[in-house]
Amino acid sequence: MSAVADDNQNRVAEALSDIDLDGWFEAHGRDLPWRRTRDPWAIVVAELMLQQTQVARVVERWHRFLDRFPTHAVCADAPVADVIDEWSGLGYNRRALFLHRMATSIEVDHGGIFPTGRAELLALPGIGPYTARAIRVFAFHKPDAVVDTNVARILARTGGAPLKPAGAQAAADAALGSDPWKWNQAMLDVGAGWCTARNPDCGTCPFRGTCHWYATGCAEPDPAIGSAGVSGRQSTFRGSDRQGRGRLIDALRRSPISDAGLAAAMGWPNDQARAHRVAAGLVAEGMVEHRDGGYRLPTG
Repeated sequence: MSAVADDNQNRVAEALSDIDLDGWFEAHGRDLPWRRTRDPWAIVVAELMLQQTQVARVVERWHRFLDRFPTHAVCADAPVADVIDEWSGLGYNRRALFLHRMATSIEVDHGGIFPTGRAELLALPGIGPYTARAIRVFAFHKPDAVVDTNVARILARTGGAPLKPAGAQAAADAALGSDPWKWNQAMLDVGAGWCTARNPDCGTCPFRGTCHWYATGCAEPDPAIGSAGVSGRQSTFRGSDRQGRGRLIDALRRSPISDAGLAAAMGWPNDQARAHRVAAGLVAEGMVEHRDGGYRLPTG
């Protein structure tokens, strides 16, 4: 690591450590339903739903999903088509497939016991570094710092310069408070409600006294842009392969689709080649089955 990067990382950690985030969370933290449980299955369902889905939408669907699949054992025993069906309207249907595969792996490979080790969690389908840490801290109260796009934005702006992935994680780890659960929830809430991507509320942000970017008058360029973990602009959805994938899954939730009806179901009636190419990708991922001259949701 360069001296400049190391200095920036240390500056961020010091700035974060100066804030009483536990106290801030007590006064300002959001009351979200998955914060009232330490059940790892309920927490991982929330974490996967929260990827690319607004919190208000997740609140409604989280309860409904858990009513249908209250444990990972129930989910593992259900046909994967049922899990995909319950995911309707949440988008990124691959997350439903990951949940089913994860539940199956916990039952088969871990004797039905949810693993707590970071390496074991990372080996589960659909679990990346952020989600593994989130499960550890929010379900098992392990001393991990989570860095999602909101937290990464705070880190970069507080230090006044972009951070590499390792530097962002190291800065968060170094600043982790005595209550990891509260500290992480507070960071997530500040990033979601104060240190936002657009029009941040710097005047009432708990970091305003230690934030280097705020001290500059929020001068351009925003140090969060291009920093590790900060989301960039997403590609256009309308007319994309993603839109066609979603249309096919939605159609299959109602009934199987014949080969002849595939292109129309995906919204590309005059582009059979594209429809079959995209559908083949879904088959390869295990999201869709192709048999008997048509497509259906997987039954296994």
